[in-house]
Amino acid sequence: MFKKLLYLSIFLIPLSSLISQNLQVHYDFGDGRNYITTTVEQFKPDSYGSTFFFVDFNHSKKGASEAYWEIARDLKFWDFPIAAHFEYNGGLNSAIRFNNCYLVGVSYSWNAPDFSKGFTLQAMYKNIERNQEQHNFQLTGVWYLHLFDGKFTFSGFADFWREKHHVSKDNFQNHYKKSNFVFLSEPQIWYNINKTFSVGSEVELSNDFAGMYGFKVNPTVAIKYNF
Repeated sequence: MFKKLLYLSIFLIPLSSLISQNLQVHYDFGDGRNYITTTVEQFKPDSYGSTFFFVDFNHSKKGASEAYWEIARDLKFWDFPIAAHFEYNGGLNSAIRFNNCYLVGVSYSWNAPDFSKGFTLQAMYKNIERNQEQHNFQLTGVWYLHLFDGKFTFSGFADFWREKHHVSKDNFQNHYKKSNFVFLSEPQIWYNINKTFSVGSEVELSNDFAGMYGFKVNPTVAIKYNF
């Protein structure tokens, strides 16, 4: 499970009001999954752009079994809403290490005047270490929408990238095929009890992702604590 926080337009609001850090706990009850994922993420703007990172841990009965993280930096020394974007992705589990990914590109952000809604679009070159085709691309969209005076928040992201890999219907026992593209989206809906606690759900929508053949839907139930 991979998370992303919205890259808000830092030039529109005071820096101090944008610093955000939270802890999420998800119970994944998708087919054959039934595990807990914990996520810590932080978004912090500064005078030269913003930094964002998150760390995911998947937990089995014996403890943490998989770790994944992303860290990204937007650089912007100008007034128009396009930033230079730099990003690293990586992780490992009990069986393998994920290929390191290095991304560079551009990021465009828009927010409503009252910050009730907004989105970010990114177009990036993606270098995937040890892949048979290292040079790839990724397109990312991120959004948020506050509803009913902020009591509900609908947010999420969608990624589409090129990566040569194999996928399987039966965990690579008998059937597998080559795939060149991956789609991943994780829309979330939150009921904000107060400024600190939220409860909600996430649905992972994917196609040819993480070795799984075809389109998959994996829902969660979750709580979130905002620091």
